[in-house]
Amino acid sequence: MFMHVTKGQTAVTLAQQLAAEFAARAGEADRLGTLPQADVDSLKSSGYLGLSVPVEFGGMGLPLVDCVAAQVELAQGSASTALVAGMQVHIFGHQREVRSWDEAWYERFCRAVAEGALFNSLASEPEMGSPSRGGLPATTAVPTPDGWLVNGRKTWSTGGKHLTHMLVRVNVEGEAGVVLITADLPGITWEATWSDSLSLRASDSHDVIFTDVLIPRDHLVERGDSQAAPNVWFPMIMSAIYLGTAVAARNAVIQFALERVPTALGKPIATLPKIQRQIGEIDVALQAARSLLMEVAASWHGRDEDRQAMSARLAAAKTMVTETANDVTDKALRIAGGSAITRALPLERYFRDARAGSMQPPSGDTALEIVGRAAIAAFERQ
Repeated sequence: MFMHVTKGQTAVTLAQQLAAEFAARAGEADRLGTLPQADVDSLKSSGYLGLSVPVEFGGMGLPLVDCVAAQVELAQGSASTALVAGMQVHIFGHQREVRSWDEAWYERFCRAVAEGALFNSLASEPEMGSPSRGGLPATTAVPTPDGWLVNGRKTWSTGGKHLTHMLVRVNVEGEAGVVLITADLPGITWEATWSDSLSLRASDSHDVIFTDVLIPRDHLVERGDSQAAPNVWFPMIMSAIYLGTAVAARNAVIQFALERVPTALGKPIATLPKIQRQIGEIDVALQAARSLLMEVAASWHGRDEDRQAMSARLAAAKTMVTETANDVTDKALRIAGGSAITRALPLERYFRDARAGSMQPPSGDTALEIVGRAAIAAFERQ
């Protein structure tokens, strides 16, 4: 069961405490390409994984803006572990609003979180890529007299073997569906495809293969277009991770500048106007990105009628944060110089981890087109 935060202790404070713990393990976890069991245990026992779960079912019931603020702090300790936590937080935050699961499943899943369950939604596949681009999955759920027989392969399955509950997107009799597969079932094989990735190496985002996995008939959780309602939580929670990574890079390079005393200079490089200006550039960018992210998060109140209208603001915030994170971590490397590209400093890890943000939707030209179309439409309505 959760060790709930004490009265007066905020989610941000909890995230800061966890981040300090995770930071001590993050470098070694990155080198090994493995999510530390101790990180997962702390996420579960602290109650952090229940940030977006309603209070009546054992969670904290926090709004999006508070969850985003907590994720920014958590990612400063370990972006990989924050990614694992963020997957669960966004799933339950979104479901709290749309309830595409029936009430019995919703309560059952929420209470499972309170008992230490770790969830993720597994949708991406080798051929299909990200489900955000549409298409039916190759993974199938075929009806049998004993239940559903699931076969297929999922990529980017963040959390890996630590997951207790997998919400797997499948092709069920010619339409999209989601089935529950628990980790204890036979026929589940994990393939370590992620440990030497560019970014987030310790997130255990490996491939999982389902071979004749038999699940009960009632484990078909959704049927039809499960993505009909845009998920506001996903881009916000993910963006918070990359902003937190950039803040960690900012803090690390300031620490470096205060401690680095070249013989020829005889004093810390933090005293040099050039270094102060470069750190100033980093801070201005981070303050702007954080302000936009938090302002957009605070403007979301969970109303379905606002969901579509939020798409441009979400795309703008996500684009600004990820581009800023890329730029800030690059600048931090340049300030620290040669030491930054070695493992003597965590800056190279922050630089690599920040790059993953550009790969998550909405991204690139697609995000900018969303923003541009909204701007043109708004101008035409004047």
